Amino acid sequence: MDKFEKTNAQFEAAIAECRDIFSKKLHDYGASWRILRPSSLTDQLFIKAKRIRSLEIKQESLVGEGIRPEFMALINYGIVGLIQLEKGFADCVDMNVDEAMTLYNHYAKEALELMKRKNHDYDEAWRDMRVSSYTDLILTKIERIKEIEDLGGATLVSEGIDANYMDIINYAVFGLIKLEK
Repeated sequence: MDKFEKTNAQFEAAIAECRDIFSKKLHDYGASWRILRPSSLTDQLFIKAKRIRSLEIKQESLVGEGIRPEFMALINYGIVGLIQLEKGFADCVDMNVDEAMTLYNHYAKEALELMKRKNHDYDEAWRDMRVSSYTDLILTKIERIKEIEDLGGATLVSEGIDANYMDIINYAVFGLIKLEK
């Protein structure tokens, strides 16, 4: 197995673990996230990434949950963000489990395909990065999303919110992979 095949397999395993959590939460809560407006979803991503950074700096969790579940949440909320961009937010839950999982799988596959293309061009550079760098890059992407939201999406040369969600998902997957070691 070459290095790219290894990365693809690790990426798919990480997404499978996140998908399992997403599916179980869908069972418990339904697609309650459908009511999240874009700014609320951005803030949810923000608190997850800030918690990771806090735990990285403090090296201690008083809640008892570590960094790994937060990276998983960033992946799942990133995919929720992509779904919300496509569907818009709703005033009530308007999506069943099957539709939510179909959309989840679609965007997980898109994230994998983007990662493959970027990983080819960057030649596995992510493997030599620190996990804390992924955290900082995720926080940067979230700040960019906030700016784009504040501009009403009217950017001049920048990627859209969807590209930032994809990058958040991919950096979070890299974090999960690196934490496995």
